[in-house]
Amino acid sequence: MNNPLHFFRALANVADVNMPALLTKSEIKESVGSVSTLGSILTDSGANFAIYSSSANGIELCLYDVNGEKELSRFIMHRGEQNIWHIHLTGVTSGQLYSYFVNGEYQPDKGLWHDPKQALLDPYAKDIFGLFSWVNQIKPTVEQSPAQPKAPLAKVCSLKKYSGSRPQIPWHQMVIYECHVKGVSQSIPYIPNALRGKFSALAHPAFIKHLKKLGITTLELLPVQYFLSEEFISQKGLSNYWGYNTLNFFTPHHQYLLKNDISEFQQMVSALHLADIEVILDVVYNHTAEGNNLGPTLCFRGIDNHAYYRTHPAKLSEYINDTGCGNTINISSSVTLRLVMDSLRYWVEYMGVDGFRFDLAPILGRNPNGYDDQHAFFQALAQDPILSQVKLIAEPWDIGPGGYQLGNFSAPWREWNDQYRDVVRKFWRGDCHLLPQFAQYFHGSGHLFEHNNRPVSAGINFITAHDGFTLADLVTYQSKNNLANGEDNLDGHNENYSHDWLAETEKKSGKSEQEVYQFRLMMQKNMLLTLALSQGIPMLSAGVEVGHSQNGNNNAYCQDNEISWIDWCKEVELPEKHTLFVFIEKVFAIRKRLSFYQHDRFIHDNDPRFKLQWLNSQAKPMDEADWQARENHCLGYFITDINENCALLVLFNANADDTLFSLPRLPDNGSWQQSLDTHANKECPVVFPSGCRVMLKAHSSWLLLSTKQECYNEQES
Repeated sequence: MNNPLHFFRALANVADVNMPALLTKSEIKESVGSVSTLGSILTDSGANFAIYSSSANGIELCLYDVNGEKELSRFIMHRGEQNIWHIHLTGVTSGQLYSYFVNGEYQPDKGLWHDPKQALLDPYAKDIFGLFSWVNQIKPTVEQSPAQPKAPLAKVCSLKKYSGSRPQIPWHQMVIYECHVKGVSQSIPYIPNALRGKFSALAHPAFIKHLKKLGITTLELLPVQYFLSEEFISQKGLSNYWGYNTLNFFTPHHQYLLKNDISEFQQMVSALHLADIEVILDVVYNHTAEGNNLGPTLCFRGIDNHAYYRTHPAKLSEYINDTGCGNTINISSSVTLRLVMDSLRYWVEYMGVDGFRFDLAPILGRNPNGYDDQHAFFQALAQDPILSQVKLIAEPWDIGPGGYQLGNFSAPWREWNDQYRDVVRKFWRGDCHLLPQFAQYFHGSGHLFEHNNRPVSAGINFITAHDGFTLADLVTYQSKNNLANGEDNLDGHNENYSHDWLAETEKKSGKSEQEVYQFRLMMQKNMLLTLALSQGIPMLSAGVEVGHSQNGNNNAYCQDNEISWIDWCKEVELPEKHTLFVFIEKVFAIRKRLSFYQHDRFIHDNDPRFKLQWLNSQAKPMDEADWQARENHCLGYFITDINENCALLVLFNANADDTLFSLPRLPDNGSWQQSLDTHANKECPVVFPSGCRVMLKAHSSWLLLSTKQECYNEQES
């Protein structure tokens, strides 16, 4: 077969101030060193290097010049306890470039891929030299192993631990904003051009102000650990834009750095923390960029294949592929478990992050016999003095056996709730017989999360995320439009529960483009109001506040261009003036002030403080006939706080016709104040007497608050 040739190149036009002076082998004093810490660690006199391999016969450490082009010297490492190879080099300083050459058997049929001529990246590298690109393919040689790509080099790092303050926001007070570092900032109008697409953009005061106005407490970043683009993507002139293809679990992705300085990530975190905004990382510890047995050998495969990956017992040359990405890490191996734990701890202690969202999280709890909620990984996290204190969020599914585990993660884990997403989408699309499910998910999905005393914040509610339609596309496209991905529109989900609202009506009735646009805005506001007022943790996807569209692409993982970059000023002078921005700002300000959302337990009929009723359009409690009526798309959510003397009423009308609602009566002849109407272009609060009847427009919703209450002050919002 043909094998790929890679090369890495230094970042152009950027000087690296950390590059060491050139050293000759005679100037370096070598000693046995220590096995206590893996990776390269600076000492008072030099640096200690340590790497694990149980299958190697010998390992050489190679040092390079400042350009990474010339070998300076090699050193034979010592094999110590627990198969850790180690050496100490006096005179080595921060910025020194290095790699490993691992000698051993090359027998792919046995799952052994050692090649003493192949330079390998340190799995524990804290910094990496240069960028990585595909250029062409070369034919196999007659050597022991086929010619392999050239791995990037590791760099000795002197980064100090993070010392800033941390927001420590309670789970139930969180509002998450999921975003891509480049996508959210590449076209942002009020940030200098040089910062756009970089970590520095997210630290800019204008962007932080943007988040604060929206009511965001927590920034969740798509993968920022050093990742590669797959060859098949690169050959199409595209790239792995999302970043779910990690090569190194410690180093920030260099394309997001302005000056090739990894401390820029620390600085971003510090700026966000000073504004009381948390930082959570989307991390990919389920597979690596080395891919399947036909992929490049850059690191783990050439060091100790069986320790880092799950292989087929009957065919050791091939990998178990529970990820759909070519390989699956072997989390049952103590070495890989240690790697993951050390990486997580590093991002908390050195980079300052507040938690993690784990991509395909069930893989991290899977033994050879299947998923185990008592897996060593979960136990290691639970007892770790650092990691047990940070926020852990699971994407609770993968494609492996028993891979769907929604609701089965134990405290303190929280979980993405895709069932919530689908039910809310279908309800507002007008699907039949959904009221019982809609109410269940709106009120916190207790059937999934309340077991074992889990809190209402156990579920992360979302309607859109990076994967799938944007909210604007959800109400505009009937089916996906992924042709730009070059896969004949076969990639991405086929069932999105979306609807091309008013497309046919516009043609038949002559509705103007502006009328169609306003209707689609209303449908977006309906789902945003639902999200903001649901029990559980709400998560917004970046760009929702300005109606970001990907032109119907529901799998824009490879689109590092205008398809994915948020167009902040397409319709208004500033994002903060967009209708959706104003709506989000107000509804989340209301949520923040309501006592119903300031606790972390499920509310039931016997609750001593809160009284909940589900109402039909006549303001009467829903009975079995109401719940089971196939064509019923109307519902009222009425909740009161006895202690605070306040009440909230949310009216949903997903009918295709205007519907008359009766407002429930309040004690002491209190009145209802309409705070939000998704049909209205401008929010003008109106006061209604309790017990009166009001008309809700088709496909709209209202939020009303009792006027005599201490838990909410309209003037403050």
